[in-house]
Amino acid sequence: MASTDASADDTLDLHLPEEFVALFRKEGHELAGTETTRTNDDLLDHVAEWGPAVTVVGVFHLVPVRVEQDVPLISRWMNDPAVAAFWELTGPQSVTEEHVRAQLAGDGRSLPCLGVLDGVPMSYWEIYRADLDPLARYCAVRPHDTGLHLLIGDAADRGQGVGTTLIDTVTDLVLARRPACTRVLAEPDVRNTASVAAFLGAGFRFSAEVDLTAKRAALMIRDRTPCELP
Repeated sequence: MASTDASADDTLDLHLPEEFVALFRKEGHELAGTETTRTNDDLLDHVAEWGPAVTVVGVFHLVPVRVEQDVPLISRWMNDPAVAAFWELTGPQSVTEEHVRAQLAGDGRSLPCLGVLDGVPMSYWEIYRADLDPLARYCAVRPHDTGLHLLIGDAADRGQGVGTTLIDTVTDLVLARRPACTRVLAEPDVRNTASVAAFLGAGFRFSAEVDLTAKRAALMIRDRTPCELP
């Protein structure tokens, strides 16, 4: 799998009143049984605190992006033709930096992360609230649906089921760490057959083809199973 493309719509361009965002925060705390007085709460239940996961390909960890340290590497990945065909963030480093900073400066509905495998950064992920995303304009979503965008950085890290393994791992993390979330979604370009296959291999089902602003996407869904109930 070369990459999983990001939605052509910017995750942050759906403006929501602050009182609406606050309502989702409150609902999530109540469903998860957490206290609302914590000062570092966000809309994604503290991705930075999810911790590492042991996989068949190594120990994997999602680490929120640090702009000065991480953007040069992410920008190099974005200029790989296999990635650029779907992410469309080619060009100087400033293009990637603007994309990343927009999420970090937002209200917490999307978080850019490095995927670190055995201590080595090798993939880029965006964990986002699908119910607060422009995707919600095009298909039915549920409260707290969580979406994934990702790319595997270097060709040497692609293939041999690595993408499928990491998608499965991150999905497991989402469902374990976000008790209010009942589904994980993805919307790769229908032309990105390797990405669609990787999601199918990770337990997702194909739901529908969805016409987004700049692509026709395959809506992929993995539902929380009874054994994954909080």
